[in-house]
Amino acid sequence: MGDYTQGLAGKVALVTGGAQRIGAAIVRALHAQGMQVALHYRRSRVPAEALAAELNAARSGSVALFQAELLVNGRLERLVEKVLGQWGRLDVLVNNASSFYPTPIGSVTAEVWEELVGVNLKVPFLLCQAAAPHLRASRGCIVNLADIHGLRPLQDHVVYSVAKAGLVMLTRALARDLGPEVRVNAVAPGAILWPEGGLDEVTRQRILSRTALKRQGEPEDVARAVTYLTRDADYVTGQVLPVDGGRTVIA
Repeated sequence: MGDYTQGLAGKVALVTGGAQRIGAAIVRALHAQGMQVALHYRRSRVPAEALAAELNAARSGSVALFQAELLVNGRLERLVEKVLGQWGRLDVLVNNASSFYPTPIGSVTAEVWEELVGVNLKVPFLLCQAAAPHLRASRGCIVNLADIHGLRPLQDHVVYSVAKAGLVMLTRALARDLGPEVRVNAVAPGAILWPEGGLDEVTRQRILSRTALKRQGEPEDVARAVTYLTRDADYVTGQVLPVDGGRTVIA
């Protein structure tokens, strides 16, 4: 069940977009530390229910599901209220929910901008704002899922890259504004999972050749970074931890 010596057992984490992919790995990792996990999902009801059933079988009542369309006004405050209604506290917020697709110059509409910036930047900020009083009360922490392309842009993904760059600055600004009670950090994944639409093998190998480790990472690599920032990093705030196999050190 993991090492509970750092005091996560019985504490409550809210993970947005936690049903699949990296989000599910984060849910599993925090659950393994003895945490109660509020698993938010948007449309992935079936995998969310399956993951919750699996983890609740291991530890009864340890995972609760919360469905919400986060871009709808008022849903973020209600989500936080529901988590508090379930367990009476909130210790960790993981802003994992994301939206990703190409936006070549000339194709970007106001609606596309609103969605990508909304999901990747506006929602994390407003959720942090709604959760802040409760995280201050518990002396908790926030972990934002940024992206290495918030540090160096991805071609034909200008809006996504801008939104993730904003999330990096949000992490730093909130660390200043919410300290000393709340620590705020981010993880910036690199080549961990390929886009759901898929990439051809040549493109995959070209991307991996630009990493120092010359290989793809795993969702668990990101989950371990989140666990570190949550459990072990008591004197770390305002930082962005790339989990990218050394992609950001290659020209």
